[in-house]
Amino acid sequence: MKKTILYLLLFSIFFQAKAQITLQECQAKAQQNYPLVKQYGLIEQAKNYDISNAAKGNLPQISLSAKASYQSAVTEVPVIIPGINIKGPDKDQYQISAEISQNIWDGGVIRDRKKIAKAKSEADFQQNRVDMYVLNDRINEMYFGILLLDEQLTQNRLYQEELNRHLQQITAYVQYGIANQSDIDAVEVNRLDASQKQTELETTRYAYIQMLSAFTGKKIEYNTRFISPEMPRNILLNEINRPELDLFDAENRLLESQKKSILSKNLPKLGLFIQGGYGNPGLNMLKNGFDTYYIAGIRLNWNFGNLYTQKNEKKIIETNKKTIDVQRETFLFNTRLKITQGNSEVEKYRKLAEDDDEIIRLRTRIRKAAEAKVANGTLSVTEFLREVTAEDQAKQAKAVHKTQLLMAIYNLKYTTNL
Repeated sequence: MKKTILYLLLFSIFFQAKAQITLQECQAKAQQNYPLVKQYGLIEQAKNYDISNAAKGNLPQISLSAKASYQSAVTEVPVIIPGINIKGPDKDQYQISAEISQNIWDGGVIRDRKKIAKAKSEADFQQNRVDMYVLNDRINEMYFGILLLDEQLTQNRLYQEELNRHLQQITAYVQYGIANQSDIDAVEVNRLDASQKQTELETTRYAYIQMLSAFTGKKIEYNTRFISPEMPRNILLNEINRPELDLFDAENRLLESQKKSILSKNLPKLGLFIQGGYGNPGLNMLKNGFDTYYIAGIRLNWNFGNLYTQKNEKKIIETNKKTIDVQRETFLFNTRLKITQGNSEVEKYRKLAEDDDEIIRLRTRIRKAAEAKVANGTLSVTEFLREVTAEDQAKQAKAVHKTQLLMAIYNLKYTTNL
């Protein structure tokens, strides 16, 4: 029996734990579930492929060529030796050859290609971080929207309970001749309005939960309890730690890597080679017929054509770096404006929240006085219901301001990423 009770208690605790969720959980699950998260793995794979391809430049390179040609004249010996007939090569010639070359020094081209691959991968990674970070803002909107609806639903339920209590009182007043049927009808109208408002709030809350379930990839039940985040101690935030700044830095490093590669591709290249072939004629042009041959040696290549564009290529990169600097300044300028606006929003809702308790206290006192007047027959039920509604609106305003203050703070945290 004790074990059964223990199991039931553990099951109850487990069920309660499953029936609640936090903002941090929603953000984490959305980051894991969003399709763009797969991009991280693809970026890493692309980087490894690029580095591997660059490294293969140090492997022996094999090339195969073949040709057949006909020429109008061939090499002839301009000396006639009696008794000796020196026949020149045929005008139709054939050749097939294979060459193996090995890089010794390429001026740093392969090294720079690897650096560019890493820098590009880092820039792509940071871009993906920026795209994923935006997801937090969308989760915040839905989560705090649900919290706001929960507060409104709570106040609506209390309001309906208050109306039910007043309905009983006014029904009793009718028996004593203090009120009439129209007064009961007035309360009933308010009850129906409150019921319709509840339906609207519940429908909107259900839609928000459905969207949040889609983003997180987790089935969230309607009766799930959404835990309100803690109120941060430091409200005024002015520093900026957004992933966009890391993206600008990564893009600058990529451009710097590309700039260094300009020099390496303009340096001479040194390598070994061996070439073997079969053709008519072979290396001996005076031997008419098919023959095999080979050539081995060291080769130096230096393409001066790239020097013509080197200066402009560097200028293009410098221009791109300046463009990134302008984008950074623009981003910081706009973000600082949002921070200023966000701090103002926080202060506004904080001050509104400070006055809410006093407003509710006064509205409650007015409503009680009006209730006493109705009992004495000196105030109509219609006027009394206005005071009841005013008190309810004051309570709803407090609940809304509380959630709006929390939402403004977390919007500011999103803007700064602190």
